[in-house]
Amino acid sequence: MEKVQRQHYLYEIKDLGDERGGLVVVNSGEEVPFEVKRIFYIYNTQENINRGNHANIKSSFVMISLAGFCTVEVGENYNKKEYLLDSPTKALFISNGLWKTMKNFSKDNVLLVFSDNKYDENEYIKEYEKYISIMSKNEGKI
Repeated sequence: MEKVQRQHYLYEIKDLGDERGGLVVVNSGEEVPFEVKRIFYIYNTQENINRGNHANIKSSFVMISLAGFCTVEVGENYNKKEYLLDSPTKALFISNGLWKTMKNFSKDNVLLVFSDNKYDENEYIKEYEKYISIMSKNEGKI
């Protein structure tokens, strides 16, 4: 059985602003590397609260911090990496099957999230030990 390679990486989105202010354009299939089927945002997160804490079986995501900052921890099995989202021109791509936790939110943070799938409660793995067990048994395939 071939191991699935999952991806997560930061990239820059071009700022088209001028002397009047900033302007960032996000096109489905271009600045976001998939067809966007769902958009949501997280805001007004209380101090010391983590969000996410799950893996998605089929959905991939792009996250952009429109205001303020937050940290996104992404991992496959026990290998985790943290990304600081602190600019509206910095985007984080997270492929399906990866565990993600959003944390360390500034009071003014607005985290914009694009997904390639509509919401489906059945694709969420919300227990970390269950996620690790599934990944171990299936050689990284979910």
